[in-house]
Amino acid sequence: MSISKRILFVTFLSTLLITSRFAQGDNKNDGDEEEEEDDGGSADEEVVNAETGVTYDGRSLIINGKRELVFSGSIHYPRCPPEYWEDLIAKAKRGGLNSIETYVFWNGHELEKGKYYFEGDYDLIKFIKLIDKHKMFAIVRFGPFVQAEWNHGGLPYWLREVPGIIFRSDNEPFKHYMKKFVTMIVEKLKGEKLFASQGGPIIVSQIENEYNTIQLAFREKGESYIQWAAKTAVDMNIGVPWIMCKQKDAPDPVINSCNGRHCGDTFVGPNKPNKPYLWTENWTAQYRVFGDPPSQRSTEDLAYSILRWFSKNGTLANYYMYYGGTNYNRTSAAFVSTQYYDEAPIDEYALIREPKHGHLKDAHRAVNLCKKALLLGTPSVEKLGPKLEARVWQVPDTAICAAFLANNDTATPATVRFKGGEYYLPANSISVLPDCKTMVYSSHLITSQHNSRNMERSKAANNFEWKMYKESLPTQFKNKTNQPVELYYLTKDTTDYAWYSTTIPLSERDMPLKKDVRPIIRIASEGHGVYVFLNGEYVGFGHGSKVEKNFVFQKDASFKTGKNTIHLLCYTVGLQDSGAYLERRYAGPRSITILGLNTGTIDITTIGWENLVGIDGEKKQLYTEEGSQSVQWATPSGDKPPITWYKAYFDAPEGNNPIALRMTNMGKGMVWINGRSIGRYWMSYLSALKQPTQSEYHIPRTYIKPTKNLIVVFEEEGGNPKEIEIVLVDRDTICSLVSEKHTPSPRLFKSVNGNLRAKSNDLKPSAKLVCPKEKKIVAVDFASFGDPYGTCGNFFFGNCTSSVSKQVVEKFCLGKPDCKIPVDEGHFGSQNDACSNLKKKLAVQAQCG
Repeated sequence: MSISKRILFVTFLSTLLITSRFAQGDNKNDGDEEEEEDDGGSADEEVVNAETGVTYDGRSLIINGKRELVFSGSIHYPRCPPEYWEDLIAKAKRGGLNSIETYVFWNGHELEKGKYYFEGDYDLIKFIKLIDKHKMFAIVRFGPFVQAEWNHGGLPYWLREVPGIIFRSDNEPFKHYMKKFVTMIVEKLKGEKLFASQGGPIIVSQIENEYNTIQLAFREKGESYIQWAAKTAVDMNIGVPWIMCKQKDAPDPVINSCNGRHCGDTFVGPNKPNKPYLWTENWTAQYRVFGDPPSQRSTEDLAYSILRWFSKNGTLANYYMYYGGTNYNRTSAAFVSTQYYDEAPIDEYALIREPKHGHLKDAHRAVNLCKKALLLGTPSVEKLGPKLEARVWQVPDTAICAAFLANNDTATPATVRFKGGEYYLPANSISVLPDCKTMVYSSHLITSQHNSRNMERSKAANNFEWKMYKESLPTQFKNKTNQPVELYYLTKDTTDYAWYSTTIPLSERDMPLKKDVRPIIRIASEGHGVYVFLNGEYVGFGHGSKVEKNFVFQKDASFKTGKNTIHLLCYTVGLQDSGAYLERRYAGPRSITILGLNTGTIDITTIGWENLVGIDGEKKQLYTEEGSQSVQWATPSGDKPPITWYKAYFDAPEGNNPIALRMTNMGKGMVWINGRSIGRYWMSYLSALKQPTQSEYHIPRTYIKPTKNLIVVFEEEGGNPKEIEIVLVDRDTICSLVSEKHTPSPRLFKSVNGNLRAKSNDLKPSAKLVCPKEKKIVAVDFASFGDPYGTCGNFFFGNCTSSVSKQVVEKFCLGKPDCKIPVDEGHFGSQNDACSNLKKKLAVQAQCG
């Protein structure tokens, strides 16, 4: 065979392999709108060469010889039980993603120095192999500092105690352990042939994380460190590019990438013209900390940001998070809630959140319909008016053309003329014309369905008979020091809690002489919180916040003549996860004084303090079946004592829906189910809206047995478990809100050699509803053809509506697993139309069952 024929043959095989590898084919599931995946077709992909691995140039990543547009989503393996990983990956793929991104969590894999763990929730290899099984790419962010609102930013606690260490600096101890860990992970992945250069799914790797935000704190040591980190990574020869996010001076050949909400406008671009535009974090909402109100980001804004990015030379975009999951056990960073990025396209319970999932899926389809123009074309910008523009990609000397029409006015819609056509552009929107003629998508006009989350009390599971065990104040301590020991150093991140105790004698002349004056105990603390006891009686509690960890507790207390014993139960709510010099962050009491005494203020900080790490119930493992038998439990008395354990048993909830625990009437603490922690709860810390940041806490069904499930609650502040309940979670309320102005869905088109083709003769707007698997539409709760308004779960009639709206929708939908209702006056009639000049909308809300 001649050399030229050999090259053609290898190129053909490479194309066939990649086309097969990334062919779509997942079945419809969980209320997803469309079984068929049309990403523009393999004919739109440019074969550059037949090499295995990943290279790049200024236009795109070149993966196994082909240019690719990469749509990625973050799913963190420790934030979800491994039994659910595959389902999450499949749902992400059905959302139009072709890649999954994850961090590598050092403190999960090496909790103790030199002891590595890669099982259960930390089976990184299994997770990446599942990504490969679903024929998706993988992006691995090694860090090993990850931030991620994860405890200590992923750095193991033992690292703090390495002599002379300075985290994330040109510091020999840190570099030694960082290189050792990253090398170990890389070799482990290489051994399983998981890099694209070996035929695996990993196409991009990241070293360090958002280092520019702290680099100046280390001066010249910051610059030399980032140079060292880049060289260390590149020297590992993994055959795929290394990136550094938010690192504008990333050393060659490492690629700098963007994190943020609108990188299409905020990113100044790669620091070299031969590097592609990569977006590592498009924030789908915002993580929450205890004390925060709900966090949201509109679907329309997310879609706008994605179209903006790809219209301006973007080649890879990753949603952070696509599935947030749960911070089980003690894995969340300081004050971060147990629920993580619940507003993502897949919510905490692994249920698809609509319309985020579906509308972004349509955005990916629309961009993929432009793939050939984007990857091979030349860009230009045409002004269509004030705040109006067209970004056009044209392949020279061909008809292959794609346009992104943008209305950047945030308040006023516009109608524009472009290449002889007239197009309606909603305010703050981008519309996609894959052939520069046919509008198939608008970021502001949602054609995919909506849904609403419901929580219903379980009939089978709420059979609690609570028992309680009250912790006694400790009398035996391990150590005594002049002043309270720093809390992080004392606990070494093995527990949230540590006791401090001292005694102080007071004479009659010390006590206040006035009846209306009482002594006050004041504690200035570095954080995070404290419970105060005097002579065995509870005095009160105080705590800081995510914004300000430091706080001052002060409260009057019943000091007496003679010996007074003070107990402080100090706690942390996770370790810091960001900023320079993490190894120098501190917590715990700093100054302790007694005010209001007749002899003046007494500083008792340095009079000698005993300490004890952890609480007795933890050491006895009362949260396990065996441990719970080691103490005598009693029937709750109805009061709300602090530092108290509660236990009960319950049967498995009915059905297969996800499960949550509603912690009504509780304060702060932690919950275990059959010995497994589902994380910290904090009901008493209210947001400015006077509501808890998080009221429901996810219980994975994999933690549940058919009967006699042990639930153990450690309540710190004082709560009554009587109103705790188990609820079932679903998204069986499905909706649609579509108008006559809506564009045809990109689902109705395909690309053939860069040319747009309609797959249907009917391109009129329609409302489409799909129930989750194995369910049918059992009721139509709301229907209005006219000018309805509101959101799914909260629709309202406007000034006009067709009187037969509900009957028409019921005719199309009742008893069916899915249905499509034309947005057409022919079906709804126009008699008594009070809004004859108005473009009509159809709003539908239905129930699946």
